[in-house]
Amino acid sequence: MFDINKIRKDFPILERKITDGNKLIYFDNAATSQKPKVVIDSLVKYYENYNANIHRGVHKMAEEATCAYEEVRQKVKSFIGARNEDEVIFTRNTTESLNLLAYSLGELFVNEGDEILLSEMEHHSNIIPWYILRSRKKIKVKFIPITDNYELDYKSLEQLVTKKTKIISLTHKSNVLGTVNNIKKIAQIAKANGAVFIVDAAQSAPHLSVDFQDLGCDFLVFSSHKMCGPTGVGVLVGRREYLEKMPPFLGGGEMIRKVTFEDFTTNDLPWKFEAGTPNIADVIAFGVAIDYLQNIGLENIYKYECELTEYALDKLKQFDFLKIYGAKDCNKRAGIITFSNPVVHPHDIATIVDQYGIAIRAGHHCAQPLMKKLNVSATARASFYFYNTKEEIDLFVYALKKAFDYFAIGACNELIKGKINAKQNATTTR
Repeated sequence: MFDINKIRKDFPILERKITDGNKLIYFDNAATSQKPKVVIDSLVKYYENYNANIHRGVHKMAEEATCAYEEVRQKVKSFIGARNEDEVIFTRNTTESLNLLAYSLGELFVNEGDEILLSEMEHHSNIIPWYILRSRKKIKVKFIPITDNYELDYKSLEQLVTKKTKIISLTHKSNVLGTVNNIKKIAQIAKANGAVFIVDAAQSAPHLSVDFQDLGCDFLVFSSHKMCGPTGVGVLVGRREYLEKMPPFLGGGEMIRKVTFEDFTTNDLPWKFEAGTPNIADVIAFGVAIDYLQNIGLENIYKYECELTEYALDKLKQFDFLKIYGAKDCNKRAGIITFSNPVVHPHDIATIVDQYGIAIRAGHHCAQPLMKKLNVSATARASFYFYNTKEEIDLFVYALKKAFDYFAIGACNELIKGKINAKQNATTTR
């Protein structure tokens, strides 16, 4: 049973008082999530009891650490529906996973004149690596447009894919719009055209059930820190037939089988792509976070977040001057509400609601091309997770009203002041 009161007690930070004694209301979950105490405790347990490097030592603590680390790979395999453990690679974050793919796939089979297909709703981490590849390989990067309903334009997608399209790399869920893309449909289009299909699941894996094999993509990437786990841990899941052919991304210890004065040979998967001492403690804690999420149930999380989103959207209707971005249908978006005001800058909104203990995000959200498409320089974003409540949304709406009232009074004062100055100038002139 989904017991919100019990769940909230698992997160110590939710008891923190921010400004003027206001309890924290955390609506910046698309940036990073909070951590339950069991995850925090697992970090302490590692460092106090079996802190050792992995894969190399034969002493007891090294074996304990190695076992705990590799057990998480099995958990990720089950959690994300990967085919084999050796297709699960640990990185630092989603960004590093995408950079790895851009480099290694680019070296493997992308040549001058080939095309990479992205979308207008991508995060910078799924744009910049392909621009870097473009500078090396003289390829073309194309963007699938979004519709007026803030959804992917699937008709344009089918027209943009050609035999020159080597890679399609798309977000599963937009970090700005909350739009959930039809990955299965895109996978079929990619396969029909012989393109490698990469899915950025940074925003979807923490919030809804994601099955790598069922989606039909070739690679899938996501991060621990957005799903109740520690920072500094990312995941890349890929098909072995590609991973075995791809050159390593980083060189050093662990990723080698043999080194001579002349050359080297790479290690087996997945260690071929895990050079150097990894983030051992945080990977182990990530496994605890996975257990925690699965105990709650991803289906329960998604359903609850839909309720929160619908509730918030209904409450925000009272501000008819707000521009809200994203599909109205919760089946096509959930957990994220991004908005702008023609008068009040998003940073001002975020600053004022922060005085009520409410943390939201303001800015371009690492999606400047999308901001240009939306014809804004920045937006405000409230993003929810399963430990948020409708009562918190009510307080958020109250704080927004205070912010808008404040700036409305300020605008009126400036208008009155302007009229007085104009009258005085006119009198002086006469």
